[in-house]
Amino acid sequence: MSHDTPFDLQGRVAIVTGGSRGIGGAIALGLARAGASVVVNYAANAAAAAGVVGEIGAGGGRAIPIQADVGDLAQHGRIVAAAREAFGRIDILVNNAAVTKREPFLDATPDAWGRTVDVNLKGAYFLSQATARVMAGQRSGKIINISSVHDDRPMADNSVYNITKAGLVMLTKSLALELAERGIQVNCVSPGAILTDETRDRTSDPFRRSRVLEKIPANRVGDPSDVVGAVLLLASPASDYITGTTVYVDGGMLLK
Repeated sequence: MSHDTPFDLQGRVAIVTGGSRGIGGAIALGLARAGASVVVNYAANAAAAAGVVGEIGAGGGRAIPIQADVGDLAQHGRIVAAAREAFGRIDILVNNAAVTKREPFLDATPDAWGRTVDVNLKGAYFLSQATARVMAGQRSGKIINISSVHDDRPMADNSVYNITKAGLVMLTKSLALELAERGIQVNCVSPGAILTDETRDRTSDPFRRSRVLEKIPANRVGDPSDVVGAVLLLASPASDYITGTTVYVDGGMLLK
């Protein structure tokens, strides 16, 4: 696969959860272009995952799809085993999988709380534990959590999602503290408004797009490639002395 990045990941093995589409798909492709072998995790959309794996293969890279619901801890072993069996090691974990259910706080349900916390926070925590045990034996590794600007700025009618994303920031710091002596760096990337299939409807309408752009000093909606650049930095040896930090990829949104 062509290496159009300054961050060489040749010989590294990466797991990307929720890697079949959107930001996760872009991250999987970006890691592969940098030389990594990639495990593309997906929950339900096998066709989309196969598309990402196929695109990586067409570019000369190596990737496999693996179905697993990260909200179900019993399925984590399947992801770790697939990576080790296919590629022999695990160097990078990108906790990207997330769910959200928009509902006003006064109407929020325990079911929505449980599912959102299970995937966004509990799943990320325990999959990090499973992969960190492998990384600790290698004395090296990178764990990258994909959060959101809503870890800092709450979004109306999405309190549970906001809480889980804020939790990811403290998860990042806590794991970074404990894993540093084992040669593992743990960092977080928090995107702002990024153009994906999920956000396209909100940004295609001119009025709604103008409302979004009012909040962004850079005066543009981000592209998934903007997020990929931050992930490549944190996945590469260039970040060996960076741990416990959160990188906001938001065009300056949090400044306003």
